[in-house]
Amino acid sequence: MLERLTAADFAPHRGDRFLIASPAEPAFEVELIEVSESEAPGPERQQFSLVFRGGPDQPLPQRIYRVEHDELGALEIFLVPIGPDEVAQRYEAIFT
Repeated sequence: MLERLTAADFAPHRGDRFLIASPAEPAFEVELIEVSESEAPGPERQQFSLVFRGGPDQPLPQRIYRVEHDELGALEIFLVPIGPDEVAQRYEAIFT
C-alpha cells in the first residue's frame, strides 16, 4: 500500500494526530506538521516527505515503525529523527 500513497493522501491530515508504536517504548502520539512534494519526479510517483512532531524527549533511532491513523489505518514507515524544534522531537519519512 505504501507504494500507492502520495502527498495528496496525507495533505488533508496535516495537524492530525498519529500513533507511533515502537517495540522498545510505549506507543506515543505525534502530529503531522509538514507534507512536502519534491520537484524531482520518482519512478512511480512524485517524491514527497512527511514531518511528524512529538514523542519522548530522547529521539528514537531511525527504523521502520508502525504509524497508525484513524482514516489512513496502520502503515509501516521508515522514520528518521531530525532533531527537536521549539516544541518537541521531529521525525521525517521520505517517499520516493
